[in-house]
Amino acid sequence: MADLIISIALLVAIVLLCEATRRTTARLVSQKKDYWIYLLEIVSTFQLCACTHELKILGEVARIEPHIGLTLTYIVCVIHILTFQGASGNPIGALEHAYRGRFSAKCAFLLIACQFLAATAAQYFAATVWTLGMSELHVKHERFGFRCFNPFSGSVIEAAAVELACSFAMQAAVLHIHKLDERLRIHAIAGAITTLIYLGGNISGAVFNPILAYSIQFPCSGHTFLEYSFVYWLGPVLGVASCILLFEKIIPFLSGKSTAGLKELKEKLQ
Repeated sequence: MADLIISIALLVAIVLLCEATRRTTARLVSQKKDYWIYLLEIVSTFQLCACTHELKILGEVARIEPHIGLTLTYIVCVIHILTFQGASGNPIGALEHAYRGRFSAKCAFLLIACQFLAATAAQYFAATVWTLGMSELHVKHERFGFRCFNPFSGSVIEAAAVELACSFAMQAAVLHIHKLDERLRIHAIAGAITTLIYLGGNISGAVFNPILAYSIQFPCSGHTFLEYSFVYWLGPVLGVASCILLFEKIIPFLSGKSTAGLKELKEKLQ
């Protein structure tokens, strides 16, 4: 219980630190400046990755009860959504913005570079905090050299399929979230993320975010860099791309074709 309390306190400290950084930066730098979005992306991605590092060792090292872990995951997701202020903390989000013409290709590339920088910084931050030995959990993790082991319980193909399916489902939820009352949208997204982690976590970890996976899963032993890239980078990209293709291209095309066919049939009958 003491380890859990210390970890929760650390999660709160990370969020407060990042929020203070965002607010201080907002006062010093005009939000109309082009580089504001890069600063915001760095801070928000760092917050996401640093918090997830602590949640990960709670699940893998402390072996907390699943319902406690999922509850913490849901709460942290809500906090991330409320504090990110438009940052995505996900390379796929930057690529989607570029695809929709909201960002230039150069802007998307720079955002992704900022995300990698923040994800790497979060790794070093987590390791530094753990060396302080604030809890028995941290001491135990340090004793094993901060090592994490094979995150897959199935094959590489199965893990990639889970990441693809989770990304597809998450993107589908995002595309249709506007149908809900505005007050429910944050909880719906957080609930969807928590549910997908519950369903797919045992197979691949259900990360479905390439930059988060780079920070928390790529250092793990058991598989090569290419295998992790296949699962955690290619899988989510294909999941999001197939979701956009289905809901924004294929379904509208079939619906339009079907409607045109019905009109022709009515004209012939008349």
